[in-house]
Amino acid sequence: MGLVPEIDYGTPHPRGLKGDTDAKMVTLTIDGETVTVAEGTSIMRAAMDSGVTIPKLCATDTLDAFGSCRLCLVEIQGRAGTPASCTTPVAPGMVVSTQTERLKRLRKGVMELYISDHPLDCLTCAANGDCELQDMAGAVGLREVRYGMEGANHLGQAKDTSNPYFTFDPSKCIVCSRCVRACQEVQGTFALTIQDRGFASKVSAGMDEDFMDSECVSCGACVQACPTATLMEKSVIEIGQPEHSVVTTCAYCGVGCSFKAEMRGTELVRMVPYKDGAANRGHSCVKGRFAWGYATHRERILKPMIRSKITDPWREVSWEEAISYTASEFKRIQEKYGRASVGGITSSRCTNEETYLVQKLVRAGFGNNNVDTCARVCHSPTGYGLGTAYGTSAGTQDFDSVEDTDVVMVIGANPTDGHPVFGSRLKKRLRQGAKLIVVDPRRIDLVKTPHVKAAHHLPLRPGTNVAVVTAIAHVIVTEGLVNEAFVRERCDWDEFQDWAAFVAEERHSPEAIADYTGVPAAELRAAARLYATGGNAAIYYGLGVTEHSQGSTTVMAIANLAMATGNLGRRGVGVNPLRGQNNVQGSCDMGSFPHELPGYRHVHDDATRAIFEDMWGVTLEREPGLRIPNMLDAAVDGTFKGLYVQGEDIVQSDPDTHHVTHGLESMECVVVQDLFLNETANYAHVFLPGSTFLEKDGTFTNAERRINRVRRVMPPRNGYADWEITQLLSNALGYPMSYSHPAEIMAEIAATTPGFRNVTYEMLDERGSVQWPCNDDAPEGTPIMHINGFARGKGKFVLTEYIPTDERTGARFPLLLTTGRILSQYNVGAQTRRTANSEWHKEDRLEIHPHDAENRGVRDGDWVKLQSRAGETTLRALITDRVSPGVVYTTFHHPMTQANVITTDYSDWATNCPEYKVTAVQVSPSNGPSDWQEKYKTHSDLSRRIVGTDAAE
Repeated sequence: MGLVPEIDYGTPHPRGLKGDTDAKMVTLTIDGETVTVAEGTSIMRAAMDSGVTIPKLCATDTLDAFGSCRLCLVEIQGRAGTPASCTTPVAPGMVVSTQTERLKRLRKGVMELYISDHPLDCLTCAANGDCELQDMAGAVGLREVRYGMEGANHLGQAKDTSNPYFTFDPSKCIVCSRCVRACQEVQGTFALTIQDRGFASKVSAGMDEDFMDSECVSCGACVQACPTATLMEKSVIEIGQPEHSVVTTCAYCGVGCSFKAEMRGTELVRMVPYKDGAANRGHSCVKGRFAWGYATHRERILKPMIRSKITDPWREVSWEEAISYTASEFKRIQEKYGRASVGGITSSRCTNEETYLVQKLVRAGFGNNNVDTCARVCHSPTGYGLGTAYGTSAGTQDFDSVEDTDVVMVIGANPTDGHPVFGSRLKKRLRQGAKLIVVDPRRIDLVKTPHVKAAHHLPLRPGTNVAVVTAIAHVIVTEGLVNEAFVRERCDWDEFQDWAAFVAEERHSPEAIADYTGVPAAELRAAARLYATGGNAAIYYGLGVTEHSQGSTTVMAIANLAMATGNLGRRGVGVNPLRGQNNVQGSCDMGSFPHELPGYRHVHDDATRAIFEDMWGVTLEREPGLRIPNMLDAAVDGTFKGLYVQGEDIVQSDPDTHHVTHGLESMECVVVQDLFLNETANYAHVFLPGSTFLEKDGTFTNAERRINRVRRVMPPRNGYADWEITQLLSNALGYPMSYSHPAEIMAEIAATTPGFRNVTYEMLDERGSVQWPCNDDAPEGTPIMHINGFARGKGKFVLTEYIPTDERTGARFPLLLTTGRILSQYNVGAQTRRTANSEWHKEDRLEIHPHDAENRGVRDGDWVKLQSRAGETTLRALITDRVSPGVVYTTFHHPMTQANVITTDYSDWATNCPEYKVTAVQVSPSNGPSDWQEKYKTHSDLSRRIVGTDAAE
């Protein structure tokens, strides 16, 4: 073992990630060797291709060439001077020398100047052994510095330790600008700058602030780019340099970033974004880069626990007793109440293999189809809507496709907060000239951020998505902007004509819908024209589309737009759902819904069931089972009594919290398998400690259908990976499972699921990742879907009638609440709240427009009561014009807020996805937490009592 090597070519490839095969080639000579490279390649990169390393400090292949350090000088035959190899492109017939006596003298002199103003503390420096300045001093043969240390220098500058994850030591800065350029070019935040000029030049965060008070988002790009110890992870300072690394996949959002987990023994030192990661291309966000400390947090539960009643304290037991007790309880319940009285919930945070096993346990071990997943409450309308229109239940593009996009429409998504690494790639493309349309009731950062401004922002009223998207279609049809050739060739023409006549009706015009959507007609018309005529147009959407009573309808309306304009089947276009959790896509792929087996095949289908019956050796139920809301309803009715929940917290994440808790209280055996005693564990009888992504092997599938390897970097602190726990339970229930490694589970997935037919761990280890479908028809995977046709045959246009939600405002509840996420926190916060990320977001706040706040006598920071027809909670107000008058907004990361106490039980007509984004509320001043919250806190503290210990040490 050792550190995974990565080559730094000094400058980017001139063709970027497009992989053009028709690039013009150039032949030159470097140090007597003939080299042929693509036109536009720098001399530095060409030299690396030929095996020659030119000294450098300011150059790195993740950033554009800069040419400031003057170390990479070369001589070119027939040219005067010594140009920088990083900024000089190759030319046909060029003859380059990289090592001459002249160059040696120049480089050594440059290095002397750097070292004369640098601390000579290499032996005690945290970067010792991993310092490019140190390496370059050796590379140029520097053995002495003639200038001494007596003159003016920067050695006494104060260190900035304000950021919880890294330090900034300006005394070690060589002002190479790599951190500044990384912040600009890669992250796109522009939080860093070079202040002053000449000898006074220095790196400055914001307006000469410390990092914590600046606009820095702690993505780590500056730390990664720094060639010295100026920017250094605190974990490296504390632990020391890592000695081996393993490539794995982040377990936060659906971008699916690849990281090198760098270790000393079994201790994680740091997570470094992997340049060969096809989803992130070497970038990261604050969560994936730094917020991994929850894996060793003192509150993590490491031993199984049971209790007879939820009012009893927990009792730690052995794994054998916990599994035996759980199995006996499920058997007892099924004998008493029937086979359908128990079920399971799979996790979108666990691996594909673990999710597959849970649904297999339910179907083959429990003998029913009562299995569901958190995708029910987020992206189930994506599966239904895209499956109806195109025949596949997933996004159409890879993330690299954005580099060829001319027009981006973002609907109901906030990429810079929810999917920040993709958000950075999107901002880079926008800075290069692509146009942006934002459809969102809130002014998200993308509407206006440094060097990015949306061409159009359509601030629609929550709940009116269908009306707005159909009005965009109205403009496209009535103004003759349809791509008729595409539609005739690829879609059902008769259905298209019916759809075109429908959307052309005057009631769907921008003018007709302006009053109830709040979107100015002229702005909507302009946005529609831009989408239809601006070149390659791509739509990216999120939970602001799906979490509505018409979520599935909106997804189909979006699919209609892409088909009508021909924006499918090539790079730079498509319909792209931005998945929330790391394996939401995978949990759906693996058959986590009660009506679908793996691969989105209905349980009614005899041929599909036969495949699994032959493999599993059981007869499967052909009727769909219960969805999560149905399980809770049946529990209240007394017919559903046992639930196995792996890696989900339905009390905090699902709507109408009172109904959820009532359902759980009505059950006789609730089993929670997780890392921490979450809110659902308050109502559990068995707690099985889960494992983190660092402690297991498997795969995640990200939002672009990319199957990425998850690799174990340390032993499971609880004793077992999650898949092993499910296997133990299945065996105890009497249904045998005998896998020795997740690779065997993937082999079974491939044997039973057409889209995964050719997927193996060997392929993933060799290629890094692959996008499904990956089978005999697409042996290399499928980065772009629907190139030659749709999976269902002809694309289907669906009429999208706008039906207002039953959740209406009125005199009692005059405001509309919508919800979302924030950059530093993740989902229900169970992981990120147990890291230093909470320094940026200590509590959920209620965003309210100044006009609405003034009318209610609310000031910034005041406690306010947020009340709906379903319930009430309290939180602090944040007065801002990000939201429109009549709209309020909050996040749901902190359990004490319990935002879902006030959300209703309205849901999508097709999938039961909850309508989180539209709740009629009233806001009024409050003195502090509500009675419900105080009662909750008492109950939560009681349920966390553990006999013998408080938590994991």
